[in-house]
Amino acid sequence: MQIVLFEPEIPPNTGTIARLCAATQTVLNLVEPLGFSLEDRYLRRAGLDYWPHVPLRVWPSWEAFLAGWDGGRLVCSSARGGTPYHQFAFQPDDGVVLGPETRGLPEQVTQGRPVVRIPIWGQVRSLNVANAAAVLLYEGLRQVGVLDSVA
Repeated sequence: MQIVLFEPEIPPNTGTIARLCAATQTVLNLVEPLGFSLEDRYLRRAGLDYWPHVPLRVWPSWEAFLAGWDGGRLVCSSARGGTPYHQFAFQPDDGVVLGPETRGLPEQVTQGRPVVRIPIWGQVRSLNVANAAAVLLYEGLRQVGVLDSVA
């Protein structure tokens, strides 16, 4: 599985997701434009000293990402619709695509692709993107048996 952040905006969120990817040896794809520099101190602080352990790919555009994508399905996340993630069948080579914090994924990204959501029944619009990435990645890893092979 891989994580794909489409035009991320907030450095600490991306740093936290990078740490998640380092912890799970998951490739992190960043699709530009980014709302920050990769040298941003808040990004670095959130990722702590784990950045050297992050399998990182940076893409100049969505089109460039699609042209270079070497995985399987792209599974999009949404706070507004889609299959509840716990009812979705993840596959080992899926890429989980998360959108910019202030606007989510545009239709050009989600169109024709499976969309999953994390059910929310409280009085919030959405979960933090880093929390959503962790929930979706660990569920996908659980479903495909990766968690059974680690301590």
